[in-house]
Amino acid sequence: MTEQAARTALAGRIHAVLNTGSGSVNAASPAKMTQIFTDAGLPHAEIVVAAPKDIEAVLAKAMQEADVVVVLGGDGTIRTAAHGCGACGKLLVPLPGGTMNMLPHALYGAKTWPKVLAQVLARPRVQVVSGGRIGKESFYCAAILGSPSLWADAREAVRHGHLIEAVKRSAVALEHSGEPLAYDFGNGETGEAQALAVICPLVSRAMVADAPSLEVAALEPATASGVFSLAYHAVFDDWRRDPSVSLARVKAIEVSAEGRLPAILDGEKVRLGRSARVVFRPMAFRALVPQRRGAGALAGPRTSRAG
Repeated sequence: MTEQAARTALAGRIHAVLNTGSGSVNAASPAKMTQIFTDAGLPHAEIVVAAPKDIEAVLAKAMQEADVVVVLGGDGTIRTAAHGCGACGKLLVPLPGGTMNMLPHALYGAKTWPKVLAQVLARPRVQVVSGGRIGKESFYCAAILGSPSLWADAREAVRHGHLIEAVKRSAVALEHSGEPLAYDFGNGETGEAQALAVICPLVSRAMVADAPSLEVAALEPATASGVFSLAYHAVFDDWRRDPSVSLARVKAIEVSAEGRLPAILDGEKVRLGRSARVVFRPMAFRALVPQRRGAGALAGPRTSRAG
């Protein structure tokens, strides 16, 4: 879509949803966002502030009524909005409001939400974002499957100062740390691994952003210990240089385990069944991003990466 088509969408109905459970949302946020829309010549944008318990209903209403949905929230809120906008065909502006901000950082770089929103509104274009699907769950940056993802619970407990809970969750992670995954990459390559890292084109340094496949890395225990650095793209380069890592580009992956599969999808913990099929989605949703530098525009997301 051209810049004009993106502007036409913005001239329509805009709903901005702010999750009060996000660390980036405070009492001044609605007024700040209103001013950014007004400065961009879009004073008709409707801004809704929602508590975490109401966020799903508010997002559903926004996706039903709006042409463009702007969301300020954490990784879970962003992933829910991306999934919904992909299903209904609405344009999404995911603003960084959480801890990891994986999808916003992949699209816009590590910028504050007011700067991202101002740049998108100044010179908008539409970018098709591919991703992965596991059952009913979607992801757009990376998924980690396997017992190392259980350490996310302990990490979150420590981050919030809940030390007793952190000890309990660490014990659970240790109990399951030796359970391997069985995998089938669909290209004749099968095996077992401590964890699988499934990397989407948007964040891969070995693929362009519109590459027609996922990249998957089978990780052994020593490599899997660094799995929580997923927010930083350089970690993928480290995995590629490790001779114990098995890499492949795939459109589908079959994974199974003795118990339920723990997983982290774009920074959010989920629980799957004993087996799962991961599939590539070439058009998961459409995002509004700034025009590329080469088009005489403000800084936008990178669209190609060298391996």
